[in-house]
Amino acid sequence: MSFRLSHVPLRLTAGSFILNSGLSKWSADAETAQQLHGFAAGTYPAVQKVEPPIFVKALAAGEIALGAALLLPGVSSTKAGAGLVAFSGGLLGLYAKTPGMRDGIRPTQQGTAIAKDVWLLGIGSSLVIDGSGDSHKVRKAERKTARAERKAARLERKNSSDGLVSKKQKKALKKSTKKAKKKAAKTLAKASSH
Repeated sequence: MSFRLSHVPLRLTAGSFILNSGLSKWSADAETAQQLHGFAAGTYPAVQKVEPPIFVKALAAGEIALGAALLLPGVSSTKAGAGLVAFSGGLLGLYAKTPGMRDGIRPTQQGTAIAKDVWLLGIGSSLVIDGSGDSHKVRKAERKTARAERKAARLERKNSSDGLVSKKQKKALKKSTKKAKKKAAKTLAKASSH
C-alpha cells in the first residue's frame, strides 16, 4: 500500500472538501438538481439522458465515495489520487468547454469558482506520482531492510541470553541482513539518480 504520513494533509484537505460537497448535494432540492443537471448537460451531452434528481444523487454518491476514499488510510494514495485526477478532470472540462467561464486561459469572474479546482488536479497528480514508481520501491526496500535488522537484533538478544542460536543461523542471518541492506542501497541509488 502506498500511503505516507506526508500524504495526510493532501488527502485530509481534498477528502473533507469533496465529502462535504457530496453530502450537501445528497439532499439537494428540485431546483438545485435542475441547475446542476443543466450546467453539466451543456458540457457533457450524455448527461441529458439522465433525469436531474438521479443525476444529482449519482454525483453526490460519487463525491461521497471519493471523499471517503481520500480520508480512509486503507485506500492507497495511488488509487485515491487517480480518482481525484478523474474527478478534477471532469470539473476542469466544465471550465474549458462552458462558454463564459474563461477569457483565453484565464478565468472570468463566473469561471473562477470552477477554475480554482485545479488544486484538486495538483493534489491527485501528486498522490499518484508519489504513491507509485521508484518512491514505492524505495519504501519497500527500506521496510525489508528494517525488518531484517529487527530480526537480527532479536536473534542476537536471544543468543546473548540463551546461547541457543547456532553459528550456522548467525551466518545465515548476517548474510540475509547484508543482502537486504545491499538491495535497499541499490534501490535508493537508482531512485536518486532519476
